[in-house]
Amino acid sequence: MDENIFQAYEDEIRALKEEIRLMTEVSKDIRQESTFFSDEEILKSIKSLERKTQGVTKGPACPSCLKPQLGNLENCLLLLMELTGFQFTSHSKKTVEKTRNRMVQKHRLAGKCHSVSFQLEFQLEMQNDEKVSTVICDLSIVMESREDSNVSKFVSSMEERGAILTFFRSLSTYAEWHEHRRRTFQHFKAKYPDIVTLPEGLLGDFIILKNPKVPGFELMIVWKIQLDEEGTTMPVLDLLPKVSKKVLEQMMRSVESLPSSFRSALGVLGIEAAIENLIKVLGSQK
Repeated sequence: MDENIFQAYEDEIRALKEEIRLMTEVSKDIRQESTFFSDEEILKSIKSLERKTQGVTKGPACPSCLKPQLGNLENCLLLLMELTGFQFTSHSKKTVEKTRNRMVQKHRLAGKCHSVSFQLEFQLEMQNDEKVSTVICDLSIVMESREDSNVSKFVSSMEERGAILTFFRSLSTYAEWHEHRRRTFQHFKAKYPDIVTLPEGLLGDFIILKNPKVPGFELMIVWKIQLDEEGTTMPVLDLLPKVSKKVLEQMMRSVESLPSSFRSALGVLGIEAAIENLIKVLGSQK
């Protein structure tokens, strides 16, 4: 019985170590480009991670010794998940070729970065001739947002180049913007429930502003998150007024100027302040 428990602990430790290794690589690659964590927060997290990993010992002698080690590894994994937003839900590897100087492994990896799910499948070729070299090939990526033409082009570019770390770095920024948009929509819906509606929910890409006291007039704020083939993420916002014919006749000039005024406010005030200002102006109408 003890041997079975010991083996189960060892298997879990190996799986946790593999997840930590993968997330540490991603963390090192993206931490300098993070826009949602300060340098001080990142350095503090990395130092905390290093202190915890130093306490993990090798070769435990008994099952009871493995419990603290598992706890340390789980804490490290939670820290990396908080820092990067990544959560790996499954990982498997299979050695398909092994010689004295060459080994080929097939990997399958699935997980989420905030609300964006992904699946990867690739081959890792490792050669040890005069120097050790590693090559990634046959990369296949599945993302839930691939129906978006921009995301589809990005995924195809990453697959063609075998650029796994670039994929993770770009996905982190892309998912952070999705999460930022979700939190912003949630904030305004909670603060102005009578004015703000979310026809597609918090994960949609637009909100509707309507003042119950002004029938026949509503504003749609569209917030797209574009991802190009190189992995650069860009939020794109616009304002689309929807006005009944009767209301339009009364306020033609002011309605026509709203989209350009909103775009100008974005540049001066930022996204949240520009939306808040628009809601307050709409709410003041009688």
